Amino acid sequence: MEKVWLKSYPPSVPTKIDAQQYRSVVHMLEESFTKYKSRDAYVCMGTFMSYRELDEYSKRMAAWLQGCRMKKGARIAVMLPNILQYPIAAAAILRAGFIVVNVNPLYTPRELLHQLNDAGAQAIIVLENFATTLEQVLAQTEIKHIVVASMGDLLGGLKGTVVNFMVRKVKKMVPAFNLPGAVSFLNMLSIGASSRFSQVHLCGDDVAFLQYTGGTTGVSKGATLTHRNIIANVLQNDAWVRPAQDKVPVDQPMTIVCALPLYHIFALTACSLMGTRWGALNILIPNPRDITNFIKELRKYKFNMFPAVNTLYNGLLNHPDFAKLDFSGLKISLGGGMAVQRAVAEQWMKVTGCPILEAYGLSETSPGVTINRADATAFTGTIGLPLPSTEVAILDENGKLVDHGTPGEIAVRGPQVMVGYWNNPGETAKAINEDGFFKTGDIGIMDERGYIRIVDRKKDMILVSGFNVYPNEIEDVMAMHPGVLECACVGVPDQNAGEAIKLFVVRRDRELTAEQVMDFCKTQLTGYKKPKYIVFRADLPKSNVGKILRRELRDET
Repeated sequence: MEKVWLKSYPPSVPTKIDAQQYRSVVHMLEESFTKYKSRDAYVCMGTFMSYRELDEYSKRMAAWLQGCRMKKGARIAVMLPNILQYPIAAAAILRAGFIVVNVNPLYTPRELLHQLNDAGAQAIIVLENFATTLEQVLAQTEIKHIVVASMGDLLGGLKGTVVNFMVRKVKKMVPAFNLPGAVSFLNMLSIGASSRFSQVHLCGDDVAFLQYTGGTTGVSKGATLTHRNIIANVLQNDAWVRPAQDKVPVDQPMTIVCALPLYHIFALTACSLMGTRWGALNILIPNPRDITNFIKELRKYKFNMFPAVNTLYNGLLNHPDFAKLDFSGLKISLGGGMAVQRAVAEQWMKVTGCPILEAYGLSETSPGVTINRADATAFTGTIGLPLPSTEVAILDENGKLVDHGTPGEIAVRGPQVMVGYWNNPGETAKAINEDGFFKTGDIGIMDERGYIRIVDRKKDMILVSGFNVYPNEIEDVMAMHPGVLECACVGVPDQNAGEAIKLFVVRRDRELTAEQVMDFCKTQLTGYKKPKYIVFRADLPKSNVGKILRRELRDET
């Protein structure tokens, strides 16, 4: 397979990285803890935590975890939003020789039970707001050790007390719960301070994270990511974005907006791990859906990097105060998680002066696979080029390479690709072919320069009278309509055409009618691509990172 994309690389970007550079993720983290000890690592609700404090707190927690006498490789669940306790917990679990199992705090009891039992988790760190969910399933799990955190734990004496009072008593965000034997986060740190921490021998083949897929294509599965997988992707991304990062003054630490949830692989790598490698400051946003307060928080900082999904970019752009922010420091806007719509990208460029670099990745690939060049000056409409040490093949239904410009399934091979799904050899065999390529289930086209364009998810494709219709194209077109805020389309059974297109629209203009939408479609789309049904909704179902869930829309039809 000819690696045509290498000819399109920026001159300063290497074609390969050395995934053996660090023994483990812990080795990489501890290097930064020492190198940047005097810098601030995270800030949440106005309270800063330095790399020295992160080092000390995570060592204390690691000592406490080791005192629980679990064996090396034990799985520890982390059920926290973007608060200071998250980076402490993740680093502590790895330093103690255990495996991080990231859990969405908004899970229902059914979803939580599945993940805890599938992973075989023996301990969990949970925010008290979500402890009632854990209580409902605890007896059916292997969990023996529980740490309960509170929003105000690390915000300082009076401030922490006030925040906890507001969360518990005023906003009533903490339902009553009963978890016998649980220890509070602060008590755990106190016990850990007087406990002995033992350095654990870790290597690249040891498992670091179980990163569960969103379950949008079926039962959620745990992508088994080793220390080497994670190290490789951090180094790949680091090498790739250097041209943009070099625009930030050398004596000024990078500042990253961390609004995406850290329990999701995108933010975990792009914000937390990359930020630690750079000695950057991560601005933690616990609730990015509160756009007004999110913007108020951003006013306090001159930020340099902004990873987000299309829906978040769109939401910010549609708030009147967003354009008033200072964007003079913004050098990297990284779009992923879902397709970035051209209308949103062009408006973001107009407002901020910084192009969105659309990237592509999955939980199974740690996650980065492709990114647009960091020196790009405009939105390309592609997902960019394969990262260093990454091979991307476009395959037909028989697993054979297709010609440039021909749609096929995107397959990935590289040091960032998972070793398999946790305890699921059957699904692993389906996902990774005999040549070591992970089959993504996404349909894409590679051009002769190596740039890749996503056409759609394999399972989201709609077959109208024998013609393939890709929802991304329809949604991209509709996003250009000034009266449309958000949209999504799915295929529904149709007696004549096999399938018909059903379009769901969230209106920006309340006066927008179905006839006006149809008229717009007639000017932009060929006959078989036009929706047959149009439904107006107040909002669209979204995943934890803001990705629109077409599956839920299909289930409603």
